[in-house]
Amino acid sequence: MFVVLGATGHTGAVVAETLLAHKQPVRVVVRSADKGAAWKAKGAEVAVASLDDVPGMTKALQGALGVYMLVPPNYGATAWLAEQRQRLDRAAEAVKASGISHVVFLSSVGSQIPEGTGPIRAVRYGEQKLSAVARNLTVLRPCYFMENWAPGIGMAKGQGLLPTFMAPQAKVPMISTRDIGRVAAERLMAGGRGHTVVELAGPEEYSPEQVAEALGGILGRAVVAQPAPLSAVVPTFTSFGFSGEAARLFEEMYTAFSTGAIGYEHPASLVRGTIPLVEALRGLA
Repeated sequence: MFVVLGATGHTGAVVAETLLAHKQPVRVVVRSADKGAAWKAKGAEVAVASLDDVPGMTKALQGALGVYMLVPPNYGATAWLAEQRQRLDRAAEAVKASGISHVVFLSSVGSQIPEGTGPIRAVRYGEQKLSAVARNLTVLRPCYFMENWAPGIGMAKGQGLLPTFMAPQAKVPMISTRDIGRVAAERLMAGGRGHTVVELAGPEEYSPEQVAEALGGILGRAVVAQPAPLSAVVPTFTSFGFSGEAARLFEEMYTAFSTGAIGYEHPASLVRGTIPLVEALRGLA
């Protein structure tokens, strides 16, 4: 039995689907029974729990071979970083109490860096907490999600502009969440062997200009990458409903990416996905 958190989201859904396709028993953890109905119809067991409920989460993990774990962010939280760390404390407590043997944890590129990485600091904390309690821990460190371009598709379609906080010509690692979920499922089925870090990238690096060009081909109109100054990060993200702290953390992260401060710890051993950018964007558009 494998446990999957976040099955109603992008990566968790792919993890659960991949495991079920390989005829593996799956238990999805959801916040309410209605959110698990579709998974129950597909043959998965459903456990109702959350990371705010340590006894419930402990019970959901018990008896399983491994768990795919992520901590969904509440970007509206006033003290965002402190809240994420508290939830990671509870996740580690449930892992320890359940005795589950293998945790596959969704972290991020750059989580080996102690400071100056914005929201990545939360998953760095998670790596440290889980490594202290998990018998076997596989840490996944993916790069920028291709699906992160989804909010800009409406403007690309309507105005031919794709907003970006990255330099239009800068090629950066991007990966589809489908590749992340597939690799996570494969690592669960392979079993854990101590503490392992798996750094993930897409089949190649892409620039915002290439994203705009690919979207233009899909939408049938010219699309141009429109760079925005880093000073616009906070007002942009607060307009999306992010708290001031969460928005400032994103400004810190984008600043670190723009200066090259965030990168892979072991670039020579990258695990690359197979889904190209245009395929991921076509699914979004």
